[in-house]
Amino acid sequence: MVTPSVLVPRVESLASSGIKSIPKEYIRPQEELNNIGDVFEEAKKNEGPQVPTIDLMEIESEDKVVREKCREEIVKAAKEWGVMHLVNHGIPDDLIDRVRKAGQAFFDLPIEEKEKYANDQASGNVQGYGSKLANNASGQLEWEDYFFHLIFPEDKRDISIWPKTPSDYTKVTSEYARLLRSLASKILSALSLGLGLEEGRLEKEVGGMEELLLQMKINYYPRCPQPELALGVEAHTDISALTFILHNMVPGLQLFYEGKWVTAKCVPNSIIMHIGDTVEILSNGKYKSILHRGVVNKEKVRISWAVFCEPPKEKIILKPLAETVTEAEPPLFPPRTFAQHLAHKLFRKTQDSLNPPKAD
Repeated sequence: MVTPSVLVPRVESLASSGIKSIPKEYIRPQEELNNIGDVFEEAKKNEGPQVPTIDLMEIESEDKVVREKCREEIVKAAKEWGVMHLVNHGIPDDLIDRVRKAGQAFFDLPIEEKEKYANDQASGNVQGYGSKLANNASGQLEWEDYFFHLIFPEDKRDISIWPKTPSDYTKVTSEYARLLRSLASKILSALSLGLGLEEGRLEKEVGGMEELLLQMKINYYPRCPQPELALGVEAHTDISALTFILHNMVPGLQLFYEGKWVTAKCVPNSIIMHIGDTVEILSNGKYKSILHRGVVNKEKVRISWAVFCEPPKEKIILKPLAETVTEAEPPLFPPRTFAQHLAHKLFRKTQDSLNPPKAD
């Protein structure tokens, strides 16, 4: 039996081996390389478009005018950008710090220890420790390792595959999942009202408390000797309803906005939130699922904690809600289950893998 570490080379192993140049499988096509710059320099820029920061302090204010102003700001950012920094989001800073420390502690383990949690993508077992396999037409790899697991609802989790080290990993991750699920409900309420729908409508359409799945992917981006040639995560949109992201305050997220790649700043005590394809479809394109990617650097390890809020794969048909469709605004998306949407995207990605989006 061949061990997973032999089958799947870990990027961390490559990065720590002392290589000065990266293997060709990690080098991006020329049209992408034209716009990969120094992420630290990019993050310092104050000119040009900036990802909006939304203060959620008043999202449940008893003052209707104050509450609606907060909700309107969420809706505006969702329509114009599809991504935002959320501050005063109600999740305690000390809990977020513990979530970060727990994930960091897992990735600080020796690779042999992490391999005990290795997933088996070939057999469809995607939960656990992994690295990207070359599954697109160009056979390209991304400069990251990850840990992927379902964290909510609690009755759907498989705690047996969660890290045992550090010892508080399960406790802090479970508490974070509960609070994040509550935050997702507040955001979905605001987005529903922004479409002129009843407050609970989008929540119901994506599966409600019982069926909406929260999947956490901890992305570990090692230092890269040639960051100008690689990507941590290639350009994509999220298939989720919403995605919430923490990071270790090392820049790397870039958004494709108005034809250019914009680097997100590191906003203290914030959670980054993306609108995913699911909400874009339900809103008939009124809310945007923005194209984004992760860049790497040679100085600092970057870690991010992405939680994808996903509808059940087969139970719900995703299509523009009737209230979002008019004669002037016909449906932009055909009806599909979440599983069908995912399959369609993978097919498209294979077709388009040699034609990534171009930017100045």
